[in-house]
Amino acid sequence: MPLDTPANDSKPAATGAPRSPAGPPRGIREQLGATIAAAKRLIQAHVDLAKAEAAEIVDEVKRVVALAGLALGLVLMVAMLLTLGIPLFLGEWLFGSLGWGVLLGTFFLLDLAAVALLLAVGVSGRRLGTSLGVGVLIGIGVGLVLGLDLTHRGWTSLGESIAPNLDPTTRPLVVAVAALAVVAGIVGLLAGIRRGAGGAFGGLIAGAILGALLGLLTSTTIPGTVGAALGVWVALIAWPVLAGRSVMRTGIDGEALKQRFIPDQTIELTKETIEWVRARMPLAPKS
Repeated sequence: MPLDTPANDSKPAATGAPRSPAGPPRGIREQLGATIAAAKRLIQAHVDLAKAEAAEIVDEVKRVVALAGLALGLVLMVAMLLTLGIPLFLGEWLFGSLGWGVLLGTFFLLDLAAVALLLAVGVSGRRLGTSLGVGVLIGIGVGLVLGLDLTHRGWTSLGESIAPNLDPTTRPLVVAVAALAVVAGIVGLLAGIRRGAGGAFGGLIAGAILGALLGLLTSTTIPGTVGAALGVWVALIAWPVLAGRSVMRTGIDGEALKQRFIPDQTIELTKETIEWVRARMPLAPKS
């Protein structure tokens, strides 16, 4: 006889139905908190991704800026090399000495600076161009005279005429220094008379010294390249001096310079507009 299954058997029957989740279902507050936490994690993930990409972009910008700065620095070095090298090359090539390149290059840059200042204070470009042309003509004349050794030949001929007893080797030097010292001293004396006795004496001494130096220079046999270089030097000196004659005589016109920075037309037009508005829209009613 078969045995009956006990009624209090606790073993569940095997069925295909799904089992319900353990514990009570979460409330609305818990679900809302979980949703907010998930949203925060999502937002933080996006923020972290944006920070990472921003860091990469910043690094790339730094790299581009560094390379651009390097390129600009190299270009500036090239400009400096050309600015310094071209005068030295021309000095060596044309005049046979780097020293002439340094001297003439320095004066050329000083001329450009002086011209820029003259333009700033109102000197016209036409005057600057005319002064440049006159300076070039003066430089060509000086270069030809010195380069062809005309001054030495002239002093030699004059010395043979007025002082034949002097030593032929030093005669041109003595005649040139003495003659130019006397002439320049007289000119300095006349120029300094207006300043009184002290000015006249100072002008005499200064003129005599300058004349003696000029005589020393012109009485010496000068190679053609040196004469040409001296001509260029004289042209570079004459250009800003001729261009700035009016400024040196009268000084800088401060009123004219200030007037360039005042918007006269705008002020006048504004005044006319105010008057027009007042004429058609009076501020107070007529009685």
